[in-house]
Amino acid sequence: MDNNAQSSSTEGDNTNKVKIAVFDFDDTSIEGSSPSWLVNKLLLGRKLKLRNGFLIGFWGLAYKWHLPQNEAWVRGQVFSAFEGQPEQEVNQYLRNFYDQVIAKRFRPQAAEAMRKCKEEGCEVVVVSASFEPIVQRAMEQQPFDHQISTRMRVDENGNYTREVVGRPIEGEEKLIALRHWCDGRYGEGNWEIEYAFGDHHSDVTLLEAAKHPFVVTPNSGLKKIAAERHWPVLDWSIDVPK
Repeated sequence: MDNNAQSSSTEGDNTNKVKIAVFDFDDTSIEGSSPSWLVNKLLLGRKLKLRNGFLIGFWGLAYKWHLPQNEAWVRGQVFSAFEGQPEQEVNQYLRNFYDQVIAKRFRPQAAEAMRKCKEEGCEVVVVSASFEPIVQRAMEQQPFDHQISTRMRVDENGNYTREVVGRPIEGEEKLIALRHWCDGRYGEGNWEIEYAFGDHHSDVTLLEAAKHPFVVTPNSGLKKIAAERHWPVLDWSIDVPK
């Protein structure tokens, strides 16, 4: 990592563009998948119906085999556990979930990489398919500056629904959402992706857009792509304390 990143709004001069370091969350910044652990907790606490749990499980198998899937639908199945409940109450539940289950899974290597990127002058952004209150809680404890994650719709009474606002931040949507967010914050043409970190073949679009892509404990699909493109592969796997 080069110590040459400075923030500015001067279009056309790469040395003066805002440098973005973007990190995926699940299986990159943390060990494992926060939605999967959330489903386990909801099932064990009997907040999620078994039928919905089975549907989510079948969806997960199809996802593993790279079959086309409805990303919004599965998030609606998870949030069936919270449908009709006050936003503040659900957000606190998800914040507690992060503290109790996910915090210990945050990889020290990810935190260190984030700190190094910040030292170089990068704005560190986590882009995630996970639910917004979970990633927001992580941002309060870990060294990243901003987050873009999946938001669920709240109705006129302030209660959660099963509907995703916009599209889930998954696959190619990560880069689309990041571009939209950065254009709005820094101005079109005034920023660039200096570093990108991802673990899954669905992160390829995001990795391709970075000057310096890094592949983290990848699945088999991304490991093959990384070898073909000579992308650095990092092993950030950790043993999670019980």
